[in-house]
Formats: sequence, C-alpha cells, structure tokens
Amino acid sequence: MEANLKRTPLFNEYAKYGGKTIDFGGWELPVQFSSIKEEHDAVRNRAGLFDVSHMGEIFVEGSDALNYLQKLLSNDISKIQIGAAQYNAMCYENGGVVDDLIVYKLEDNRYLLCVNAANIEKDYEWMLSHAEGNVTITNQSNEFAQIALQGPLAEEVLQTLTEENLSEIKPFKFRDQVDVAGNKVLVSRSGYTGEDGFELYGAPTAIVVLWNKILDAGKDKGVVAAGLGARDTLRFEAGLPLYGQELSQDITPLEAGIGFAVKLQKESDFIGKTALQSQKEAGLPRKIVGVEMIDKGIPRHGYKVFIDDVEIGEITTGTQLPSTKRNVGYALIDSKFTELDTELDIEVRNKKLKAKIVATPFYKRSK
Repeated sequence: MEANLKRTPLFNEYAKYGGKTIDFGGWELPVQFSSIKEEHDAVRNRAGLFDVSHMGEIFVEGSDALNYLQKLLSNDISKIQIGAAQYNAMCYENGGVVDDLIVYKLEDNRYLLCVNAANIEKDYEWMLSHAEGNVTITNQSNEFAQIALQGPLAEEVLQTLTEENLSEIKPFKFRDQVDVAGNKVLVSRSGYTGEDGFELYGAPTAIVVLWNKILDAGKDKGVVAAGLGARDTLRFEAGLPLYGQELSQDITPLEAGIGFAVKLQKESDFIGKTALQSQKEAGLPRKIVGVEMIDKGIPRHGYKVFIDDVEIGEITTGTQLPSTKRNVGYALIDSKFTELDTELDIEVRNKKLKAKIVATPFYKRSK
C-alpha cells in the first residue's frame, strides 16, 4: 500500500475486525472485513456498520446562505426545514455534475453539505469561486468523522445507546447534539444502501468510541463491520448513483435518472439550469438503464454496448449480485434503444455477449 494514502480516524480499528484495505481515491479504506457477500447479506437482513469518515463536510453560513445555495444547487433549498436533509446535484454550466451531495439545514442561514471524498477540494474551490453576498464557506472535513449503521435492525441497536427517541427521526431528517453513549453527535436517518439506517457525524474521538460501542451492542444480533465492497453492491442493487460512474462532468443528472433532485421550476436560476432545461425540452439523448446478461459474463464499468454492431453506449457499473447471482449492470445508452427487453450486445474482453434491458432498481426494501 502506498505510504502517502490518507487514513480516517478509524484506521487503527480495522484490524480488530479483520479489515482488508485498498486504495480508494487516495484513501486507505477497508474493502471488506469478512466477505462482501456476508456483509451485503448482513445489511439486508440485520445491520452493518460502515466507516464513511472519508466523506467531506463543508459548512455554508451567513444571511445570504440560502440565496447562494439556490444558485449553486439543482434542488429547491427553500423547501428544507431546520432538521431536514435534501439530496442535490451541483452542476457545471453545461449541465454536467461537479458532485452529488446531501444538504443539512442546521438552522436559518446555516447549512452542512456532505460531499464525496474524492471531490472535497474540487467542490470547495468551486463553491468559493461562486460565493457572493454575506456567505462564509468552510471546509471542516478534517474535524469530522462519520459512520453509517445500515439495515433493518439499525434503529433497535442504536436505540440501546441513546435516550433520544430514534423513531421520531424520520427518513431524511436529523438531530444534532444527540447523546449516544456519552458522545454528542449529529444523527441523520439516511444512507446509501437502500435500507433503513443512520449516519452519525461527530468529532473523530467520539466516532472511534461509537464504532466499537455499536459493534459491541449489535454483536448478539449479527451486526457486522462492513467495507466498501458491500457498500458498492448495496447502493448498486438499490439503484443509487455513484459519482464518477453514473454521474460525472459528462453525464447530467437528467441522464443519470436523478431528475427528482433537479427543480427547473424553482424561482432562482442555478448553475447549469439553462443547459438542463434545453436537454429536457429536446428530449434526453442518453439514459441510464438496467441490463442483465443472457450469455455468461459480467458487465463491468467502461464496457461498450452495441446494437447490430453499432456502439450505443457503455456500462457505468456492473457486477454479479451477491444475493441473487444475477449478472447485471447499469448502462448509459442512446435513448432510442431503452425499451424493456430490448436485446443488445456487451463487449466483454473483446467478445460480444448477449444481454437485455431489464427493470430497475434490482432491489427495493419492503416497507
């Protein structure tokens, strides 16, 4: 492993639980603790705990914070109540994506943005370069650590460590300064797995303590430490996009299927709105669809997709689903060919293999 990789405050805890680390965007992070399949199954049926301390935390405050964020982001920030969170895209003028992120409204004129780890510096510079009015933007990523407890038993396990009534925190809501096992943290009911669960933000020392306390509290219920491998298969199965794959500076939020986070009708113009409006009016040139292999093979990121020997797009993410063993992927392809059951070819190691378009997401939890 390269010596100059960044490490989260939880790095020294990984070995206790059998963590195997990899280089993930310049961070030395656990890809798995037991196995990707075991961790995937644990999150779907019980709960798993993820270290997501590599994610970035950028604060925006000041009397013009709302106006600034309305200009910067695709969703309608004026709709967020204090104590609520909202999913957003931050776009370039051409409609491509700088990053996708979550906005938390801490109080009037004070917001927390949780951004993707690989994009922290880029996002921060972009935000500073577009600042106007009375607004202060501070990158406090190094002052925070973050863990995510995900799965059907998440509430039950976390509730044993706090007096706060967690059932009152609804999805995409949060509470700040919650006492969890004697540590004050922000507790948000959100996640990136398609399951119920919580994300805990706090000082690095507090999060290290809570990592061990939560795993200890959930031990008898089969709660496990989970790595990036399961995080990716879980989010993929649930149809949640990954920046750099389903979203990028070349793929717009409309093409990626997150149009619900793009409010073209909101009063204030936002960066990229004109391009996205034009794209919507003209009809999307490309769309992301689900594909399933007919021939034996696994579709992987970057593999080309063809119809009648004409290239129509490429795979953004693909894998064999741990639970059902289906060989599936997401493909960004020409909109003309996106009907369900359309047969197409995917080039796997210089061989064209048959696949077909299928419904997504590949997994949806029963409420």
